Amino acid sequence: MDFRQEFIEFAVRQEVLRFGDFRTKAGRQSPYFFNAGLFNDGAALDRLAEFYAKAITASGIAVDTLFGPAYKGIPLVAVIAVALARAGRNLPFSFNRKEAKDHGEGGSIVGAPLTGRVLIVDDVISAGTSVRESVELIRGAGATPCGVVIALDRMERGGGELSAVQEVQRDYGIPVVAVASLDDLLAFLRHHPDFRQNEAAVANYRQEYGVAHSA
Repeated sequence: MDFRQEFIEFAVRQEVLRFGDFRTKAGRQSPYFFNAGLFNDGAALDRLAEFYAKAITASGIAVDTLFGPAYKGIPLVAVIAVALARAGRNLPFSFNRKEAKDHGEGGSIVGAPLTGRVLIVDDVISAGTSVRESVELIRGAGATPCGVVIALDRMERGGGELSAVQEVQRDYGIPVVAVASLDDLLAFLRHHPDFRQNEAAVANYRQEYGVAHSA
């Protein structure tokens, strides 16, 4: 099975991805809800990191350093670095503090120095604020942001015609890699009889709010 389909199945099993009637931050009624914060035990986080590692490897993006923006990106970047090292690719990683420390080693960056091509890791992209702050930090350190990797691309329009992912790609000229997308979710629903009753609602939502693609 393709790792994207494995990831959707895993997210459903962990109840990170649920189906029903949910109200999004944008005020839309969504037939599904994804909450990466529910990958909240050691085994789940370890498995999640393996999926991120596969997506990073499959993307072919040249990476020198991993960066996780506070707060959700902090545990993610650490476990993804471990998963990549286990797969034979040992990369340095770092993350930022929300407030700069004025004693000890000081500064706002913890971990390896931001050097070379830096890949930003996060759970999702909604408003893109976390990515913007990360790009500024990375460029301020003299390094180059080379991309963003997230768990799920909802492929959903923001205020305009573009999705949050597409806006990041347009504004910063860097690729956004998702472990899975809304298209992968729809494929999962089509091929799993136990969940097929949700396919029409998700497809209708995609038709109403979706973008053509986010690549």
